[in-house]
Amino acid sequence: MSSEREGGRAPLRSLLFVPGNRTEWLAKARAAGADAAILDLEDAVPRADKPTARATVAKAVAGAHGPMRLLVRVNSLEVSAGWAGADDLRAVARPGLYGVVLPKVHGADDVRLADRLLSWCEREQGLPEGHFALVPLLETARALREAYDIGRAARRIAHLGALTAPGGDVERAVGYRWTPEGTETRELRARVLLDARAADCPYPATGLWADAADLTGLRHFAEQNRALGYEGMIVIHPSHVPVVNEVFAPGAEELRRYEALVAAVEQAQARGAGAVLFEGRMVDEAMAATARHALARHRAAGGDQTAGAG
Repeated sequence: MSSEREGGRAPLRSLLFVPGNRTEWLAKARAAGADAAILDLEDAVPRADKPTARATVAKAVAGAHGPMRLLVRVNSLEVSAGWAGADDLRAVARPGLYGVVLPKVHGADDVRLADRLLSWCEREQGLPEGHFALVPLLETARALREAYDIGRAARRIAHLGALTAPGGDVERAVGYRWTPEGTETRELRARVLLDARAADCPYPATGLWADAADLTGLRHFAEQNRALGYEGMIVIHPSHVPVVNEVFAPGAEELRRYEALVAAVEQAQARGAGAVLFEGRMVDEAMAATARHALARHRAAGGDQTAGAG
């Protein structure tokens, strides 16, 4: 994996949407333990309130503090949207902002436009090239099909993934009938994940679970996404954050197993052996490399995001 691509990015287990006109709710996001909050200037804000919300969000970004990263979902950059998205970018792209969530992405050209605008904002703010992360939302059938090209369109993309909530843009675009089990979208989420990995996007995130009260269903969906290979989820309610954080963080026993596996393989290598029996299975350098990778990700996430007692 390219360290250049990762830049200053970090694994994000939970990315919590917060309406852009309710920035006081950021305190709830912090209290819930969200790795990141997404201040929403698009769907969550009525059209008449968008200019006021933009100024409120810009103020929140300027006052950002603590470990929780702050992103903003801007309005579309489509000309038909009246360049509201460009105005959003210029208002919020400043120190304190981790990244931008870009809606209504149709293809790689949309990403390249956003990338150029963010580069301009970085120069204006005296920030290094690539300072701001970019999270393109794949909300059309074309965008989902072209996920690899979209992921390769800008090095600042780190958290690409498929969002498959009930209703909304993706269900309308693809035509599936959503179920809590997620069987109708599992292959779609898996294919987009493969595209994101092939495009060298280091921390793919998916989502989202729309039922605020069904934490059992949320856990099942999160575990399914973790099993596919995603590293985080976008969520819509503070109560979802602890569940998602637990699912996407290795438990204490899992960490101990990784460490023991690495030690067993390295001891075998010191004896001149390429493989060794570990917990009843043959393991070798490939498995040790995977374990080292997981341990490194845990340290990159802060090293204390362990999910319970294992």
